[in-house]
Amino acid sequence: MSTKYVVIVFSALIAVFLLLAAQFYFSDPHRHSQSSVYTSLELVSYEPQWVDAAIQPLPRIKQYDVGWVQLGKALFKSPLLSADNTTSCASCHDLYNGGDDGFPVSVGIDQQLGSRNAPSVINAVFNFRQFWDGRSADLTSQLPLPIHNPLEMASNWPQVIGKLNQQPHFVSSFKALSNDGITAENITKAIVAFQMSLVSENTPIDAYLLGDKQALSAQQQRGYRKFVEFGCVTCHQGRNIGGNIYQKMGRLESMPGELLNDFGRYQLTRNEQDRFVFKVPSLRNVANTGPYFHNGSVAQLSDAIRLMARGQLGLEISDEDVADLEALLHAFSGELPRSLKE
Repeated sequence: MSTKYVVIVFSALIAVFLLLAAQFYFSDPHRHSQSSVYTSLELVSYEPQWVDAAIQPLPRIKQYDVGWVQLGKALFKSPLLSADNTTSCASCHDLYNGGDDGFPVSVGIDQQLGSRNAPSVINAVFNFRQFWDGRSADLTSQLPLPIHNPLEMASNWPQVIGKLNQQPHFVSSFKALSNDGITAENITKAIVAFQMSLVSENTPIDAYLLGDKQALSAQQQRGYRKFVEFGCVTCHQGRNIGGNIYQKMGRLESMPGELLNDFGRYQLTRNEQDRFVFKVPSLRNVANTGPYFHNGSVAQLSDAIRLMARGQLGLEISDEDVADLEALLHAFSGELPRSLKE
């Protein structure tokens, strides 16, 4: 049996194991009740959707508190959260173009550059951890970090609260929703509620998984079969098509040097086993979120596909394979979240 087919069989077995694990994880009703994202807010509710496949469709939003979500949207777009009033959350996360900023690394206050590529905030609520190194367990614990980071917003809660209290529209909006008015907790509550509402709608891959076989073109269906057979689903599975496990950055000898300048989770844990380990990124909206990888060093989606096939799976795939897989990845992009249309 050729090496290629050994890899395919091995990857398929791993995919089956991960599917069973994912079904156990997401079927456990106590999982979400332990997360502060789900229990402290109770402002956004979801309707799960399940299929017998490694990739799962996104949950649908059943309802959300419009007042808190719209306040969160306004705060997300406000530069008042930064020390010099130049940078907002939306500066690094373009909500209407994939949820990232389209640059290798983001620019913070004083034109300072970050060290990692900005991930998309669309569907981020379904990641099992936040940031490339997984340093935050959920959106609630993630939110203050960019606000306080000296390279990003370089601000603090007293400064932010003081500035917001000078804005009558923010004062009245907070008062309408909470007797406590403008507090760090309420700012966090609003922005996280907004982020929880950022769920892609009417995504072709989800429609296909749910039974609409016309939702994918013939080429995209070939790409889907190859995505499974080659073993891409070993890492990119579940409802976010990734974002639910950590993984080492491929076969290191096969990876370009520019991807090995960052030690990943090792920088956080100092555990040798975490060297070059990152949270597997979600592939949802991936066609709209280039450049790719943790440092944004790969500009083209086709190059990212070849690199992952070679470095992660040990496969040299054909141009036709690349084209089919790229066509499939375009089917992972959905319509704008409902809360962005209001």
